[in-house]
Amino acid sequence: MKKLKLKSFEESSILVKFNIFFFLFAIIPLCVLMYLYYQLKVEGEISLSPEDLNTALIIVVLGVVSGYVAMRALLKNLIDITSVNAERLRSYMDPQQIQQFLKGDENEIAVLTRAFREITSRLEDNVQNLELTKKTLHSVLTRVGHGISHLRNIDTFLDLIVETTTEALSGRKGLLFLLDEEKKNLCLKTAHGMAGEKIEKTIFPIEKSPFAPVLYARTALIIPKMQYSENLTPSNDIHFDYPMICAPLLLKDKVLGVIAVSGRKMGSTFQEEEMSLLFNLASQTAVALENASLSADAGKTYFETLSALAMAVEAKDPYSRGHLDRVAKISVAIALDLGLSPEEVGDLRDAARIHDVGKIGVTDDVLSKPAPLSDQEWVMMKRHPEIGESIIRPVSSLKQLCDMVRHHHEKLDGSGYPDGLKEADISRSVRILAIADIYDALTTDRPYRKAMLHAQAMKTMRDMGNKIDQSIVDTVERVM
Repeated sequence: MKKLKLKSFEESSILVKFNIFFFLFAIIPLCVLMYLYYQLKVEGEISLSPEDLNTALIIVVLGVVSGYVAMRALLKNLIDITSVNAERLRSYMDPQQIQQFLKGDENEIAVLTRAFREITSRLEDNVQNLELTKKTLHSVLTRVGHGISHLRNIDTFLDLIVETTTEALSGRKGLLFLLDEEKKNLCLKTAHGMAGEKIEKTIFPIEKSPFAPVLYARTALIIPKMQYSENLTPSNDIHFDYPMICAPLLLKDKVLGVIAVSGRKMGSTFQEEEMSLLFNLASQTAVALENASLSADAGKTYFETLSALAMAVEAKDPYSRGHLDRVAKISVAIALDLGLSPEEVGDLRDAARIHDVGKIGVTDDVLSKPAPLSDQEWVMMKRHPEIGESIIRPVSSLKQLCDMVRHHHEKLDGSGYPDGLKEADISRSVRILAIADIYDALTTDRPYRKAMLHAQAMKTMRDMGNKIDQSIVDTVERVM
C-alpha cells in the first residue's frame, strides 16, 4: 500500500492553515450557542449564573484574540511575500515603472497578483531572449561553418563574418577594421549595410576613433551614443549609428583590429550575451587572419619559386624567352576588356606566368629542337600541362590556377590535350589563356618559321574556326 505523506503545519498551504484556524476558533462560540439553545429547548428558558456567564465570555474573548493573532500572522506572511517580490522587481525596473506598479490605492493581494504577473512576463521574455540567442548563435555558426568550406580567400571570409554577424545581432551596419603596421591607425577592411557611403581607403587614427576603449581594454564593449564626429579626420565619410557593440580581433596578446556592429534594428541596446558572442567571433576571426597571413606568405614564396622555375625552363629555348610575361600581359588585356573581376584577372595573370612550368619534365633536346616534333616527342610534349598541374596542386593557395595550367591547350571541338575537353567544359579563363598563348606563339620567331604580323596571326586564328572561342579572338583584335 502506498503510504500517506503527511505535511507539517508550517509546510501547509495558506488555504489549509486558514481552514484549520477557522475551524478551531469558530467552534468555541458555536459550542456556547449550542449550550444556550439546548437550555432554551429543554428547560424553556436560559439560566446562567454570573460565574457561568463570565466563563463563557472569557472563552469567547480568548478565542477571538487567538483567532486575530493567528490570522494576522497568516496575512503578515502574505504581505511579506508581496514586499519581497516588489523589492525584486526594483532590481530591473526604473523608478517611474515602480511608482506606476505599486499604486497606493491597491491592497496587498492586488499588488501580489500584479507582481506575480510581472515576474511571469519577465521570465517569459528572458526565455524568449535565450531562445533567440540560441538560434542566433546556431545561425552564425552554421553560416560561417558553411562559408569556410566554400571560400577561397580571407577577404571573402571577412565579408561573410561581418555580414552574418550584423544580421544575427539585428544591427544596421557592420564594420571590420585592421591595424596598420605601426599600430597607430585603423584601416577599414570590409563593411556591411553601408551602401552609398565611402568605405575604401578609410583610415582612423586610434586616438580619434570610438574604438580606442575597446582596443585598450582588449575586451568587448557596448558604446552608447557619443559625440566623436568632431574628432574624426575630414576624409572620413562614415556615419556611425549608436549604440555600437565592438570587440577586438585579439590573438594571444596581439591586437589585429576591431569588429563592430553599429546601430540596432530591434531593441534599444545590445545584451551581455550578444557581447560575448561577438567577442568569441572576433577571436576566431583573428585566428583566421593570422593563418591566412602565414598561408599567403608561404603561397607567395612557392609561387615565386615556381615562376623562377618556369622562366628557367623558358630560358633553355632562345625562341621562347619572354613568352610567359607576354602571355600574361595579353591575358590581362583581354580579361580587362571582357570585364572580369579583379580576382579573376589576378588568377589569370598568375596562371599565365607559370602555365608552362610542366616543361621541366620535357627533355632539353625536345624543347630546343629546331624542326617539327616527331610523334613520340609530341607525346612527351603533351604531358607538360599535367606535369605543371601536379606541381602546383599541393599548394592550397594556388589551387585556383590548376584548371588553367592543365587545360590551356584544350580546344572547343575536343581535339586539344590532355583531357580532350569540349565547349562548356572549358572555362572562360582557360579560353582566354589558350588564345593569348596561341597569339604570342604566332607573333614571335620560331625555329621553323618567322614571326607573323598581327593581321596574319588574326587570320590564322580565324581559320581555326570552332577550335577556339572566336568571341575572344574578337577581343584580341580589339585590344592588341
